[in-house]
Formats: sequence, C-alpha cells, structure tokens
Amino acid sequence: MDQHAVTPANNHAYSSIFQGTGVEDFKKCIQHHLMSFQGRDPDRAGDQDVYRAVSYALRDVLMEKWIKTQKTFYAGKMKRVYYLSLEFLVGRSLGNALINMGLMDEITQALEQLGYDLESLRECEEDAALGNGGLGRLASCFMDSIATMKIPAYGYGIRYDFGLFNQKIVDGYQVETPDSWLRLGSPWMYERTSFMYPVQFYGHVTATTDKHGRYRARWTNTEIVMAMACDMLVPGFNNDHVINMRLWCAKASRELDLRSFNAGDYIFAVESKVKSETISKVLYPSDDISEGQELRLKQQYFFVCATFQDILRRYRKENETFDDFPNQVAVQLNDTHPSIAIPELMRILLDVEGLSWEQAWDICVRTFAYTNHTLMPEALETWPVNMLGRVLPRHLEIIYEINRRFLEEVAIRYPGNQRKLQEMSLIDEGPVRRVRMANLAIVGSHSVNGVAALHSELLKNYLFRDFDEMYPNKINSKTNGITPRRWLLKCNQDLAQLIGEKIGYDWAVDLDKLRDLEPYSDDPAFHQRWQAVKLVNKKRLAKIIARDCGITVDPTSLFDIHVKRIHEYKRQLLNVLHVIHFYQRLLTRSDEAMTPRTIIFAGKAAPSYHKAKLIIKLINSVGSVVNNDPRIGDRLKVAFIPNYCVSLAERIIPAADLSEQISTAGTEASGTGNMKFALNGALTIGTLDGANIEIQEEVGAENIFIFGMTAEEAEYEKKCKSRKPWQVYENNPEVHAIIDAIGGGAFSNGDTELFQPLVNDLLSENDPYLLLLDLESYLQCQQLVGEVYADRTTWTKRSILNVARMGKFSSDRTIKEYAKEIWGVKVGD
Repeated sequence: MDQHAVTPANNHAYSSIFQGTGVEDFKKCIQHHLMSFQGRDPDRAGDQDVYRAVSYALRDVLMEKWIKTQKTFYAGKMKRVYYLSLEFLVGRSLGNALINMGLMDEITQALEQLGYDLESLRECEEDAALGNGGLGRLASCFMDSIATMKIPAYGYGIRYDFGLFNQKIVDGYQVETPDSWLRLGSPWMYERTSFMYPVQFYGHVTATTDKHGRYRARWTNTEIVMAMACDMLVPGFNNDHVINMRLWCAKASRELDLRSFNAGDYIFAVESKVKSETISKVLYPSDDISEGQELRLKQQYFFVCATFQDILRRYRKENETFDDFPNQVAVQLNDTHPSIAIPELMRILLDVEGLSWEQAWDICVRTFAYTNHTLMPEALETWPVNMLGRVLPRHLEIIYEINRRFLEEVAIRYPGNQRKLQEMSLIDEGPVRRVRMANLAIVGSHSVNGVAALHSELLKNYLFRDFDEMYPNKINSKTNGITPRRWLLKCNQDLAQLIGEKIGYDWAVDLDKLRDLEPYSDDPAFHQRWQAVKLVNKKRLAKIIARDCGITVDPTSLFDIHVKRIHEYKRQLLNVLHVIHFYQRLLTRSDEAMTPRTIIFAGKAAPSYHKAKLIIKLINSVGSVVNNDPRIGDRLKVAFIPNYCVSLAERIIPAADLSEQISTAGTEASGTGNMKFALNGALTIGTLDGANIEIQEEVGAENIFIFGMTAEEAEYEKKCKSRKPWQVYENNPEVHAIIDAIGGGAFSNGDTELFQPLVNDLLSENDPYLLLLDLESYLQCQQLVGEVYADRTTWTKRSILNVARMGKFSSDRTIKEYAKEIWGVKVGD
C-alpha cells in the first residue's frame, strides 16, 4: 500500500502515522500545558484555554517531526525551494493539523474523556487571514502539497499583526473593523528571536571601483529595521514530514532612543520604534495616498531582504562560492509582489560578494521563476521611479542597468523597432515614470508561468506577446489546484466518508482515484445517500444564515452560491440582475413552475473600492425587498453572509448546489473556488474563463452550465463594439424591466440616485466587463439550471460525476509539475 494511504480507524478516515502518541498521552499533555504553560487549573479551564493546550500538544509533535525533516534536507544535500508570497490565507490550523497528522480519533477521545467537545474548541481559533483571496489561499494549498509530496521547501511571507479586515454589514453597507487575530497570540506560531536580520531603507549610494576596475556601490546612511522570523509548521498528509512557513515580523533596530529618553523627550524616544514596526502591522495598507504606497513597497522589500539573508545563511553552511547556487536554490515569485528580489540578489552578488555583472546575472536568471496571476494590464504592479529611488536607491540603479542591457538586446534583435523598446522596457516613460515590476520579473527569471491553459495562452498572445516572441520557451502553463485534504477530507467529512466507504481513501493523495466513483453515478441507493449528505450540509449553512443574516431559508431549495472577492470583473452585479429577473418573474408569472432558490453571496470589497462596495449595498437592498415580500414566500431568498473567510468557506462550499463562476471571459487567470465547489459536488455555472475551460474538459460539457462570450469574442466586442448595451436594454423587455427597477428606486426606497452609477456602467458602451452583452445568455442558462435541478436523478448524477472527474485539480499535481519542470527537484519517496 502507498505510504500515504488512509485506512478506516474507529469509523474515521484517518489512521495515525505518529505512532506512540495515544489517548492517555494526549490527556496528560493537554493537562500539562494547561498548568505549566498557561497557568490554568485543569478543573476550571474554559474552551479557549483547552483549545490552546490542545494546539500546544500537537505543536510538540509537529516540532519533533520538523527537526527530523530538516535533518533529512541537510543530510541529503537537497536543493531547496523558496516560495515567496506576500499572502498566505491560512485559515484555521487545528482541524487541518488533526487531519494531516492522522490524530483525529485520539484527540477527539482525549477531549471527550476530559469533558470537552472538539468542534466547540475549533471555533475558538481565529482565522489567520494573511491574504486577500485566491492568491493567498493558493499559496497555502501549495504548502500543504509541498509537505505531502516531501519536497524540501519553505514558504516565506509577512506575519501581519492585523490580517484582512473583519467585515460587518450595517444598513446594507460594508463596514470594516480591524482583524486583530493575534490579540491573544497564536499557539501555532513560533517567534524565532535568534533569527533577526537587518533590513535597510533610504540612504544614498556611493560609487567605488574594485581591484579589477569594476564599478562597486556602497549603500550608506540607511534606516534599519529588524526582521524577526516567525514559523508556522505545515504537516504533510500522513507521512511524518513537516515543513514551515517563515513569516517576518518587523522590530525596531533598538527599543528606545535613549538620548531622547534621557533628555525628557519620551514621545520621540519611542517614535522610531513604532514607525519601524508599522511595516508588518497590516495587510494591504491603503494605496489611495503615497504614504500607503510607500509602506506597501517597504513591506515587499522587507520580507524579500530578510528571506535572502536566511537563504544565504543556509547556503553558506555547505558552500564557499556561488558557483552552485542555482543548483541548490530555487526561488518562486508568487506574482509580482516579491519581484524586488531580483535586484536584491543582484545587489548581494555584486556589492557584497564581488561577482561580475555577467556572473551575477546568470545566477539570478537561473534561480528565479515567476508566476503571473492576472490578465488585466492595470493590475500589473508598477512603482513610481521617484519613490523607489528614495526608498531603495541602490535597487533603482540596478534596475536601470538591467534595463539598459536588456534594451540593447532588444535593439539588436529588432533593429529600429521603437514600439518594442517602449513596451518591453522595464521603465514606463509616461508623465510619471514608473518601474514595471512584471517586466522585471520576466527578464530576471528562467520560467514564467500562467495558472490555467487559457490564461497562459493569453499571456503569450496578448499581455506578454513581445516577451514570448523574444523568449519563446520561457512562458509555460501550470494550472492551479487545491488540496483535497482541506477542501474535501476536512471540510466535508460526511461526503469524504461516503466516498471512502465505496472506493477507499487513497484519493486523498491521488485525486484521480475519484474516477472509481463513476459506476455509482447511476445507483439509486447511492443517490439517496449522496443527497442526504448534501442536505445535512445545507441545513448546517441554513443555521449560519439564520444566525448571521436573520433570514430563514429552505434547505430543500436550490442553494445558488457566489462567494469570492467582490470585484467588478467577478461580476456579482450580473448575478444580482438575475436575482431581480427571478423576482420579477415570480411576481408577473405566479402560475409558472419555478424551482425555489436560495441565492447566497459572500465576499469582501477592498476598503477604497467604492464601486464594489456599492454592489454589496445593492445585493443587500435587493435581498431586503425580496425577503420581505409576502407574495414570494420561500420561493426566493437572498442572503449576504458577512465576513467571508477560510473557515466560513469550509461551511459554505459543501452546501452548494450551484457554483457561480461568471467572470468576463479573458479576465480570470484561473480561479480555485470553481475547483473547491466542484470537488464538493456543486455544478458550475460559468463562462469559458480561467480554469472553467479545463473543468468542462474534465467533467464533460453536459455536466456544467456554460454561457456567454468566449475570451476572443469578448476581446472583439471591447474593440469593435458591434453590440451596444443600450441596444440590449431597448430590445429586450425583461432586461429593460431589470434596469428600470434599479434606476427607478425599487430597491432603494424610491431613491433614484443611489444606484445610478451602476446603471450608468451597465448601459455604457465602455463597460469593460460586458455585463449586458452576456446577460441574456446568462438568464437563459439560469432557467436551464432550474429545470435540471427539478429532476433530482439527473442533477445528482451530474453532481457525482463532477466529483469523480476532479482529479486534475489537485494542488499535488500542480506542485509535481512545478518540481519537475521549473524547480528541478525530486518529489519525495
């Protein structure tokens, strides 16, 4: 049997590879931590106390395994992978650790004997929301797969004191409050005070010449901030292998300015300390003002600089020169945020190690690989030259030199082609000169990958066409994936057990084995059990909706779910137009048979993204009207669940019947929410965008609901405008009625101004998201959804086949491709 294989144990799907740690051992360990570590009387401890004690007990086991894992890396002289990401959307750690360590039974029994309930304790844990959405959650899924695949790797990022904001809905509007997830500390975090590195900012550069007559620079008179390492351990699934994410926390270079303190200026004495430590305080500082932009730049350099000092510390243990550096070190840049790492490594190799430019650049390109996560040019990160030169003067010098040499290559390759020189340059010579970080990442890396087949082709053919022509083998595709441990085995344990009873549990590490479910897709008895599991999950979510939204919903209705970051390209607004259409049909065609629906939204809008926040207001305003109309009853309900996060997603996704993946074709890089929903038995309604295309290829066109324009058609409409939104509005009475209801104040107590900005966008010929041009197709597709759902046998069969055919979308598969084709490392035995 495969070493990862899972076998039933005491009616659970998890058997412990951590032998020797039994129920009595854990009881003693929990009580020990309560008394000696927390100073609590076990007889008077509350849930929060016991949650922490359990976490510390598990952490003890993890640390022992982590030390052994690190020793194997050194003993085998293995090439290390460093995954640099400004976001890790970790969520809660307790349940995930129990699943991966195979200790669910032991801990559950130990707690029961001590008089505690595991589920109640899990609710005590704060989500570690150190990311904004898909980018950060993907990074966390990758860490799980890296550990499970036994790849020698580390994740690097920032330990934000305040994660993504908490969201409240007040009078239908989003209100942000701080997410102080560390206010009680985290039992999953090791603060490594022995790993502290200085990070420089500002200052100026002085030129020198070395003994070979080569230009050298000294970066002097800088401000220093210390980076302290904080480790979160990540266990592989049932394999005795534990890796770590190393997240950096900013500390002042000294606690107090004693001269000022002794002179009586107490405020100034602590000012520099507070200012220094601001760097790691908050995820995504507001970029509306230059101070916020500068802080974001400092965050990026802060974690990159500390990371490379840590990388070099390890490398120098076994190496005296840098000749073997790319053979020992692989650095993956997760989007453009860490791309300042390229000039940072060049600075180290040139100014500290004394290498020639040619040697340093060769090492640099062979070391770095870059993942792109966006197709929208406006989302590609750039920095004002003046700001970057003030904060990181030496790095700007290096970027200019990289650009000079690169443009020389372009000019030789394409003589006289001024357009290529302008568009490929690392510097945008606009009214405000800016550094194009994506261009820097492409030039400074040996591999550039998209995250879905369509996305990668669009990178080659549109966004980075000139670079693909110059470097024809550099851009490649690595379709994203999700970890089946968290997104099925953990979050949907009833479904996981039902599947395990039929085909075993090896799918947890080989998702292709879910194909063995296909013969059961026509089994009536299996259908009944499948439907029963879904109903339990829907009832659980219905309780959350009642608690958090004050809305009573029917669990037997179609749960139509749209949860993700609120952004115009995600097209939550298109979904709202369907809600209004559904509502109007119920009113005007009361005798028409329509499948009852509960339409559920969740997601956060960036605090400064006013249009997205207005969409949230519209969703809630429409919901308020619909939910309180006695003519509608339970045939339609609308809920916006506040404060979307990983732990809430783990409740929402297993309950979904229909998954909304309706971005404008050509805008979504990949998506991973679409994979999570399908893996839990939801059918997808979506455009041919991102990974939806590959999901359709895998599950079959008959098992997914596709509507709207293709990416090519959408691009054509944006350029040629052969169809106008106002024409759709004028020619389709149903669309006319939807828009008039919004603009006429039907959902705003007669206020015709509140939602007028949204109406204007919908009717504008310059709407980049083409909502009205896709609306008619979307409405027709939604009607088909209702008709199919009414046939429970057909719907259930399609649901089973969606799960059975999701093997491709495991993050294990993605990581294996990175390891083999980009990093050059072996997957562990």
